[in-house]
Amino acid sequence: MYCGPLSQPRNIVVVGAGAFGGWTALALRRRSAHVTLIDAWGPGHSRASSGGETRIIRATYGTRAVYTKMALRALELWRAHDPGRRLLHETGVLWMFGDDDSFGHASARVLRDHGARFDLLSLSDASRRYPQINFDGIQAVFFEPDAGYLLARRACEDVVHRLEAEGGEFRPGAAVGPVVANGIALKQVSLQDGDVLEADAFVFACGPWLPSLFPDVVGANITATRQDVHYFGTPAGDAWFTDRHLPVWIDFGDKQIYGLPSIGATGFKVADDAPGPTIDPTSGQREVSATGVSEARAFLALRFPSLADAPLIGSEVCQYENSPDAHFIVDRHPGAANVWITGGGSGHGFKMGPAVGEMVASLVLGDSTPDPQFSLARFGAPPSGGWQKKWS
Repeated sequence: MYCGPLSQPRNIVVVGAGAFGGWTALALRRRSAHVTLIDAWGPGHSRASSGGETRIIRATYGTRAVYTKMALRALELWRAHDPGRRLLHETGVLWMFGDDDSFGHASARVLRDHGARFDLLSLSDASRRYPQINFDGIQAVFFEPDAGYLLARRACEDVVHRLEAEGGEFRPGAAVGPVVANGIALKQVSLQDGDVLEADAFVFACGPWLPSLFPDVVGANITATRQDVHYFGTPAGDAWFTDRHLPVWIDFGDKQIYGLPSIGATGFKVADDAPGPTIDPTSGQREVSATGVSEARAFLALRFPSLADAPLIGSEVCQYENSPDAHFIVDRHPGAANVWITGGGSGHGFKMGPAVGEMVASLVLGDSTPDPQFSLARFGAPPSGGWQKKWS
């Protein structure tokens, strides 16, 4: 076990410049810490769980009120960070439910308890608002107006630029694992280029690489999965499939398919939220499957019939880094008082970046204690593998 609390650290190394790490570094710098942020390939790179063009921001979590509260706080921080709305686009999110709409009703109760809106629409009203959508098979439609999408890669880059502008340091670097902590404070972390970084405290926010850095502590409690994302071309000059006339949407039925309206040159986004095959985050091939393209087309033919024959104009393989219960990991290393581990975004973590950064900074500086819901201890021994998403 670790030796007990340290004096408040002033020199801090953060490993990983994704949503959790970048925002943590910025929050620590704004509280006067000297911060060095490192990342193997740079902020928002294509191997990261925070890479890709867009992410949804929403506060709908069924009965998991901890995430509703966190998402609403994150939205406040995104708005403050991005007053010109270059990164945050509040289009709202349209939720469409098949036979089981219990998640929608549970979310509505929790959102209203926290002062947020979540409106039930009649099918006729939804059809009038969004004639682009075929609502066959849909039993309930909710609209979450205080939601939308974020420009993911650009946001990661922007956070690092803010960090540097405010006196923090970013440098390329890959930590060497395993990181060993045997009941004493960690003094330094070695990098693959042979350099060594010393600090008073360390935050490891490197998502799918946490198991290789901490095999004894994280182990198989984080699993990286590949997620195919497809972009389809909309008719020339047709604004009905842009965010001027269509919000972010989520089809919550036997499968959970989500997408975004056409944004600039990226096209109309369609993706399946179910965890895909496991992937090595460093060496895994990022080629989409032909089956995934066919399934996306079949979905378009059902729900957006006028796009049934739309050309495929782009695809990418994104990545989830899943914990067994889809909760985050935000905790102190059990063998080192000055080492903090955060990850397990499980496909829904990106939007929470500002709130997670605020939380981790407070933990590192000794102003709060870890939330048991995010603890490493909840897992017991690391599982042998496998993961099932739990929404409510």
